[in-house]
Amino acid sequence: MVFSWLQRDRQFFALLTDAAQNLLESSQTFAQLVENLSEAPALAARLKELERRGDRYTHEVITLLNKRFVTPIDREEILALALEIDDVVDGLEAAASRLDIYRIAEADRHIREFTGVIQRQAEEIAAAIHRLERDDLLRMRENAVQINILENQADEILRQALADLFQTVDDPKTIIKLKEIYETLELVTDKAEDVANALESVVMKHA
Repeated sequence: MVFSWLQRDRQFFALLTDAAQNLLESSQTFAQLVENLSEAPALAARLKELERRGDRYTHEVITLLNKRFVTPIDREEILALALEIDDVVDGLEAAASRLDIYRIAEADRHIREFTGVIQRQAEEIAAAIHRLERDDLLRMRENAVQINILENQADEILRQALADLFQTVDDPKTIIKLKEIYETLELVTDKAEDVANALESVVMKHA
């Protein structure tokens, strides 16, 4: 009976870990794309594959939840974590697609700064899920706090990026393209903050 309970724990945590690692790989692939925009079509296609993989992990979580009456943490918390991690991957894929479609030749300072923030958020999420599995909830909260701090940094990056854009760029098409890319990247950091909020909810209920 104890073994069966542990197996159930491991199944949920294994799927969440897989999802978090998929997010981490997605953030790394996006960073490669930003630094090698000449390879954007291939790297955007790779991100699409990772996005589909993330969807499969989410579907597996939902399927497992439908089969289990007892879960290691609340069902709603497991579902929220799975969905919100998947949303971050979706956002990265959307940003990669825009960089590819708009044929951005070189990433500017703001795009690189957003990318760095997202990578660090992905690292914090992966670390948090590892701590969740180990029942290290108080240290997991530290990861959530860092994700929120990084999101605040992204808000400032967006503010400065838009200010620079409207002050230094004259071409309307370029303004439209870059504005959309900046806002898409900032939205990715918001989605990561949603993961942090879900982690905080787990801490509040179970720590």
